[in-house]
Amino acid sequence: MRKKQFKAESKKLLDMMINSIYTHKEIFLRELISNASDAIDKLYFKSLTDDSVKLSRDDFKIKIDLDKENRTITLTDNGIGMTAEELENNLGTIAKSGSLNFKKENADSDKAEDISVIGQFGVGFYSAFMVADKVEVVSKAFGEDTAHKWVSTGADGYTIEDCEKDDAGTIITLHIKEDTENENYSQYLEEYTIDELVKKYSDYIRYPIQMEMSHQVPDPEKEGEYITEITEETLNSMVPLWRKSKSEIKPEEYNEFYKNKFNDYSDPLAVIHTKTEGQATFDALMYIPENPPYDFYSKEYEKGLQLYSNGVLIMDKCSDLLPDYFSFVKGIVDSADLSLNISRETLQHDHQVRIIAKAIDKKIKSELAKMLKNDREKYEKFFKTFGVQLKYGVYADYGMEKDGLKDLLLFETSADDKPTTLKEYVGRMADSQNDIYYACGESAQKIALLPQTDAVKEKGYEVLYFTDEVDEFAIQMLMEYDGKHFVNICKEDLDLSTDSEKEAINKKNEDAKDLLEKMKNALDGEVTAVKFSNKLGSHPVSLSAEGYVSLEMEKVLNSMPGNNQGVKAQLVLEVNSNHPVAEKLQSADDETLTKYTKLLYSTARLIAGLDLANPTEFSDTIAELM
Repeated sequence: MRKKQFKAESKKLLDMMINSIYTHKEIFLRELISNASDAIDKLYFKSLTDDSVKLSRDDFKIKIDLDKENRTITLTDNGIGMTAEELENNLGTIAKSGSLNFKKENADSDKAEDISVIGQFGVGFYSAFMVADKVEVVSKAFGEDTAHKWVSTGADGYTIEDCEKDDAGTIITLHIKEDTENENYSQYLEEYTIDELVKKYSDYIRYPIQMEMSHQVPDPEKEGEYITEITEETLNSMVPLWRKSKSEIKPEEYNEFYKNKFNDYSDPLAVIHTKTEGQATFDALMYIPENPPYDFYSKEYEKGLQLYSNGVLIMDKCSDLLPDYFSFVKGIVDSADLSLNISRETLQHDHQVRIIAKAIDKKIKSELAKMLKNDREKYEKFFKTFGVQLKYGVYADYGMEKDGLKDLLLFETSADDKPTTLKEYVGRMADSQNDIYYACGESAQKIALLPQTDAVKEKGYEVLYFTDEVDEFAIQMLMEYDGKHFVNICKEDLDLSTDSEKEAINKKNEDAKDLLEKMKNALDGEVTAVKFSNKLGSHPVSLSAEGYVSLEMEKVLNSMPGNNQGVKAQLVLEVNSNHPVAEKLQSADDETLTKYTKLLYSTARLIAGLDLANPTEFSDTIAELM
């Protein structure tokens, strides 16, 4: 037996490895299984060119044994094994990676594409000391006659001695720590815990991970009683669904995987399965849910795709892979090109992730565009659930993503019961129409009742109905579509009149200048102007807005938490010059004019969906005039 000290590593360094690098203690199993998989990969790679390797691909496996009584976990692989020198180099020097060296040495081989080793840093093995106070490694290198045993209890060093082992491979035995007040180490001696951890982190390791599992089954000899039956089971599924060809996968397989993986009771609305090669090579399997997750609109909701590296889970929710407007997408990305940090739990730098995220964003957009074109009913169902997210995407980040999202938007319209795209709206425009008209409100039904809507429709123009709070903000960011500018029909500067109509209404306003000024003063600063209008159809009165802030914007901005400034639109009271009420105003004395003006203003506020400052005064005035 040879007693050794770690070459460049003090107790402080090993303590850092064990206590600081890894976030969760359960990671130890992922690391040891990954190392075992690497060892098997090396022997399998060797078998491709060396006939002395008698094992076929189906012979390779990883075995886990639990011993509660002696508090040990044993992992066995029939991989390439290690010589005494390799044991000392790989385990005696912290951060020395045999897997990384192997990959470098064979990078130019014509079989290089078959290499898929997971280990890179050589520190994963030491994660075992997070849960074990003693670790034993028995290993026999392929082609060697002698096996070797490496034993360590931590930073004090290790011993290496010769031992007996029949076949090539490695056996790692962890002596699990005793439980403390804060740590339950015994959980790692439970079958269900190990089964759970394998499925969580190592489900797609390409070799079977086997363990004896105990089950309670009816006793064939004693009715009503049960006996324990022990069977050896494979814990991992091995082949990831996303690495299979799409032609091999049935729709129900996609659906079952989604429901099991993401805890949903409903089938997904759409499946996006893609493989991308180029600047970053990755497989992705993504789903658009039929319904939003229960916590989707809460602060607790976390967006992100599961991130795998060579089939090993690295991050459960990598938020950098999805923009906020696609935060509802669920799925998996698996890439061998990731630069991971030393713990393999997070990314060392995000260059590859940015490339992958860009490709994923483009793919989701193209799949949604395809759904919009080929399955309108399904797309409308999707948009009803998640469309607001896309609208926020147009508005967010100063409109950086507006061009990629604008053709995916749907809006209700005066022309049809079905929602329309902007492209469809423009396609229906008359040659004489230069603008895209819209109005905002709580619902399409209420917008349809606006005086301005009637007037615009009478001119033969279609009106988009904006019923989501973000709609107008998104459109303001979009500014125009296909060279057509967006025009709010409830803005004061809307002008659909002919030259002769303009001339006539301007003359009426000029002739009634003193009357309109009195009405403005009667409202004591509530409006910036009162004027006669020829764009209200058969309706007597309405409110419009001057400047950037529209009536709907005022409502939205003032409803936001923490907004105590009282954002106000610059309101204009418009009176229908062709309605009998206009004549009534011109014949009223000053006192009656004031009452009429306040009554008309209050009525216009109600039509616009705005609150009344004094509902009692409004009611009293109606009763008095009656």
